[in-house]
Amino acid sequence: MSQWAKVERSSNIFRQMQQYYPPHFPLEVRYFLCEWIEEQQWDEIDESNPEHAKQVLDIMLDLLRQKAESQEHFIVRIKLEEIYQNLQNYVETNALGMVQVIKNCLAAEIKFIEQAEQAMQQQQIQKALSEHHWINDQIMNEIQNLTRRLQSSENDVKNLQHKQEMCIIEYNKMQKYAGLLQQLSNMPNSQEKINKEAQLKQQKEQINDKLTKMAQEILRHRIELSKKFEQTMLKLQDLQKEILDNQLVAWKRRQQLFGNGLVLDSVSIETIQNWVENLAELIWQNRQQIKKCSQLQQHLHIMFPEGTEDMLPKLNDAITRILSSLVTSTFIVEVQPPQVLKKDARFGAVLRFLVGKTLNIHMNLPQVKATIISENQAKESMSNGVKTNNNTSGDILNNTGTMEYQPTTGQLGISFRNMQLKKIKRADKKGTEAVTEEKFCILFQSEFSVGSNELVFQVWTLSLPVVVTVHGNQECNATATVFWDNAFAEAGREPFLVPDQVEWSRLSEQLNLKCMACTGTSLSQTNLAYLETKLCGNKDPNTSLVSWAQFNKDLLPNTTFTFWEWFFAIIKLIKDNLKDFWNDDAIVGFVSKNQAQDWLSKKPVGTFLLRFSDSQLGGITIAYTGLKQEVLNLAPFTSKDFHIRGLADRLKDLDNLVNLYPNKPKDDVFSKHYTLTDEGTTKNGYIPSLIKITLPNGFHHTAESENKQPCSPDVIYESTENSLQNMEELPLSPNMNQELDTDFPNMMADLLLSSIMSS
Repeated sequence: MSQWAKVERSSNIFRQMQQYYPPHFPLEVRYFLCEWIEEQQWDEIDESNPEHAKQVLDIMLDLLRQKAESQEHFIVRIKLEEIYQNLQNYVETNALGMVQVIKNCLAAEIKFIEQAEQAMQQQQIQKALSEHHWINDQIMNEIQNLTRRLQSSENDVKNLQHKQEMCIIEYNKMQKYAGLLQQLSNMPNSQEKINKEAQLKQQKEQINDKLTKMAQEILRHRIELSKKFEQTMLKLQDLQKEILDNQLVAWKRRQQLFGNGLVLDSVSIETIQNWVENLAELIWQNRQQIKKCSQLQQHLHIMFPEGTEDMLPKLNDAITRILSSLVTSTFIVEVQPPQVLKKDARFGAVLRFLVGKTLNIHMNLPQVKATIISENQAKESMSNGVKTNNNTSGDILNNTGTMEYQPTTGQLGISFRNMQLKKIKRADKKGTEAVTEEKFCILFQSEFSVGSNELVFQVWTLSLPVVVTVHGNQECNATATVFWDNAFAEAGREPFLVPDQVEWSRLSEQLNLKCMACTGTSLSQTNLAYLETKLCGNKDPNTSLVSWAQFNKDLLPNTTFTFWEWFFAIIKLIKDNLKDFWNDDAIVGFVSKNQAQDWLSKKPVGTFLLRFSDSQLGGITIAYTGLKQEVLNLAPFTSKDFHIRGLADRLKDLDNLVNLYPNKPKDDVFSKHYTLTDEGTTKNGYIPSLIKITLPNGFHHTAESENKQPCSPDVIYESTENSLQNMEELPLSPNMNQELDTDFPNMMADLLLSSIMSS
């Protein structure tokens, strides 16, 4: 998005900017010439050369005149013509002043845009935190409502039990009267017998009527309670869907994106465990209440009226399925194994059982087993729920263990610390698929029972996909497979399907995450624009699609490596050697060679910038302005070079380099990174020697060099580093150390130059 588009998007920024645009450079000019104004390199206009400034501004005036002439609306055309006249008069008298006005306005825009973006980021953070609190409050409120509901149904069950007990007592009374009547029937007839028999029959009839009413009341209570159980169960299902299908799935997705650098600042697994434990308790209570009612029905059998179904058996099956789903879904991989898994290397993983404490599983700690399976085996497990005890794709040492319970945290889990992949069985290749594109995963399995062995659960879970390597040189391409999978996997997918092509906007977000995680600084819009051009050419970035082949199978033009291999090597170089410089904005980095030459060709002699090499993997080159305003490029430095001598010291060695682009003195930027040396001192009787880099004599800032033929901007010059390194490795006697000439680096440079010229 252009700078002006960001201004237009925010009414607050637009209002703030109105006060910065003077009458001789009104907002109308900025609006109609927004693209052209942003394309100009205003900082490169020589402040001591008014003619240069006027040449650029004359182009602007001509464009403004054309805009005025093309306006169909009379009022707008007159207004632009008036602005054009005023602007022309000002440029004629103070061209440099106008350039400064434009620079100030653009700088103010950037300032307000950055402030607005920072404010928006803070708002998004606050919004996210508010959403997390809101979600937690909503779920906890529902848990409290269900708790009250279950407490109410618990009281209903107790009332039902009391009514049944009273009914049984009355039934026993009736049975007593029936027994007495049976005894009277065996006695001789008498008036007393007749009177007693009539009295007992009356009492029995009264009890029978009472029992009928009590049975009807009990039956009504059973039906109402069953309906209440059903409603509670539906609410439990909805709550479980929110916790498992939304919150836990979202956490797992964030965990996968964490592999690409996402910061885990959302709902924590501890919060989810709290929800799960409360939910498990509610489901278990509901199930126990349903079972209690079933037992009560068995103790006192009452026929349901015609057309009315006994719901308890179905409710018991349904609540058991809900409980089973909760148990099997909350056996999770808390800390994933490395997704690039090297054979014979030691690795670990951490698993957690979110419902372990609630169901008292920790009272009989279960065993967990880990095996490695292929993508096809993972598909089979997901579709059929089949355990792959014997159908594995390799052998893992130290792959079994017993869960541990932490009373202080209430966590039940297991930490595998010393697993080791000793053997891997690969599938047949698919077409051009490389071994670093083949995905596996770790299958974790366990079995346990709850409720005095009433329910037996077999639980299993899969790790994120892993790519198995056998050599360090496979790491880059294996990481590409993992990166693409982490970035574009969808919830509920079939293992381990990902789209073959994605929008550039989605890929750029993931590249930015990766860079931020590895280096501490995100990619700028300029960086991303260059990467997009490198990968997609000149296509519209809003509609550009990037395929997996473009990303890491097709070679970049005129190179022997892919886009990912190039990007991966640069990120590794920054992380290992250039992190401080990158975070200090001392490295332009992602810019083309032509663009760098265009920038530097208009700057004073000795201006330089640092850009990543397009032709050397993991290389960074120095481009600088020479004596004849030509732009020279040093041979790229790699991580191997920086292990010998750091970047800051290399820049210090080269007197040709004066100002970091656009105009920062070299020492102001890099001096804090210079290595302090004790020159002029001896150590244990020896004079210390130093390694420094230098350029061939023809490219120093000396009077003699002005008479020499300037080098071509396209020629890359090698430093004398390697030769110096070899020299240092030679065995030197103490006397030889004392005889080292301080001009030795220049001598070596002359020798190398002579060798190059003769060859």
